[in-house]
Amino acid sequence: MDHVVYVDAKAKEMDKLLTGEKTMIIRGATGRKIPYGRVFAGENLFFINNNGEGSVKASGIVKNVFHSDKVTEEESIKLIEENQGKLKLTDKEFKRWAGKRYIVFVEVEGVKSITPIEIDKSQYGNMDDWLPVGDIKTVSRI
Repeated sequence: MDHVVYVDAKAKEMDKLLTGEKTMIIRGATGRKIPYGRVFAGENLFFINNNGEGSVKASGIVKNVFHSDKVTEEESIKLIEENQGKLKLTDKEFKRWAGKRYIVFVEVEGVKSITPIEIDKSQYGNMDDWLPVGDIKTVSRI
C-alpha cells in the first residue's frame, strides 16, 4: 500500500525527514481516523508539503507503527514526550497533537528526495493529511 502524507511546511518537517533529524510522524484525533489501523511496516510513504505546492517531493518506507488505545490527555502527552527524540516536534506541533484520544506513531526509514510527482486531488473531495492510495500511480499525473 502506498500513502500520500502531508507534512508541515512551516515546521520544515520534510527537511527534517530528509536529513534524518526526524524519523517519526505523528497523527492523532478524537476518534480512530486515518491512518489509524491502515498503515503497516513495509509500506511506502510519499511526502508532500501542506502549503499548497501540490507535488510529492520525497518518499520513505514505514519501519514501525504504533496505534494507541483510547488515551487520556495526560497519557497522550506522555506518549509524545517519550517519542520526541524521533518526532522532533516544534512547540506548536506538540500542542496540536497533545490531548488527542487516539495517537498513531509511524517510524520511517530510507527517506529520500524524488523527482516531484504531481498528485491528482480531484478524486479526493475532502482532502485529509493522510491518503492511503493503494498505488501511487493511480493518483499521479505523470
